[in-house]
Amino acid sequence: MSLLTEDAVREALARVIDPELRRPITDLGMVDSVEISADGVVTVGVLLTVAGCPLRDTITADTSKEVGALEGVTDVRVNLGVMTDEQRAELRTRLRGGAAEPVIPFTQPGNLTRVYAVTSGKGGVGKSSVTANLAAAMAAQGLSVGVVDADIYGFSIPRMLGVNQVPTQLDGMIVPPLAHEVKVISIGMFVEDKQPVVWRGPMLHRAVQQFLSDVFWGDLDVLLLDLPPGTGDVTISVAQLLPEAEILVVTTPQTAAAEVAERTGLIASQTHQKVVGVIENMSYLPQPDGSHLEIFGSGGGQAVSQSLTSTLGYDVPLLAQLPLDIRLREGSDVGVPAAIARGGAPAADSPAAVKLAAVARKLGHRARGLSGMSLGISPVTAR
Repeated sequence: MSLLTEDAVREALARVIDPELRRPITDLGMVDSVEISADGVVTVGVLLTVAGCPLRDTITADTSKEVGALEGVTDVRVNLGVMTDEQRAELRTRLRGGAAEPVIPFTQPGNLTRVYAVTSGKGGVGKSSVTANLAAAMAAQGLSVGVVDADIYGFSIPRMLGVNQVPTQLDGMIVPPLAHEVKVISIGMFVEDKQPVVWRGPMLHRAVQQFLSDVFWGDLDVLLLDLPPGTGDVTISVAQLLPEAEILVVTTPQTAAAEVAERTGLIASQTHQKVVGVIENMSYLPQPDGSHLEIFGSGGGQAVSQSLTSTLGYDVPLLAQLPLDIRLREGSDVGVPAAIARGGAPAADSPAAVKLAAVARKLGHRARGLSGMSLGISPVTAR
């Protein structure tokens, strides 16, 4: 019969992952004590980051499951406590990689997160629906994904991704909620229901800055920002705070919408950012006979692509033409994006979702350039 040891219990506890921070509770300093009785009863003291942690039941259940699976354990008892101010301060420093003050991790040397700012010339073209579906699809494809709802006045990402949880705050550090394995932050999580946000330029800039620096994002493969329409304060702030962000333009086929979308893409020539592509939404309505009814006209997305390619001097492809799709709208209303509606895969009867999943695969697995980055190696002098 094997001997049950504290080391074995702590090894099992290392398999318990904090649902918000996505790290083992042993790495986060959450395991306060381990006691083993002669009859095989294991008592584990777990320190929650904040009192009233909404995921305390999940942590308790996972702890009981992992420790209970050890040979010789007859029962598991979990005693929950709360971290002290000093312990939380230590945790914040650990999560920030030793940096005491908040920094924007996506601008630090060696960071390989791909950052996409999803923008449009005007509202109502489906920019937020595209953002939500791309994020969910990328996460379903195995990537670590975050979304910043930077549309401060017209926030809608929480509903579209089904987020109804208030972010946990660790004395100034914000832990973003997860939905469909996507980390999400939005001003909508901090205001009363139906309360409008009435802010001017400096406050908008500060909000975006806090979303980037005060939120614990962890190691992301992709960060998507849902920008407000146009080229106003938030767009300029994102260009200043995330100069390496690439722009994804969303438009409709309508000529008027395309002309405005083109101006949005051309801001890249002033901010020295790159436009990664164009997505044309609401391109057509599929008909029973297989034909396409072009309700909003045609050619807008291709026109934007060609014009930006000519003006910017590099290829700006038309990544997709998305048909009008009721499944896309229904998914956004209930918080289950159509791009993952079928067990993490796009719904077969949603042609727009299938195309968005393909775009997500293309953007999510684009390689970042290593030019100018330190690779941590040193030349050896020949003797």
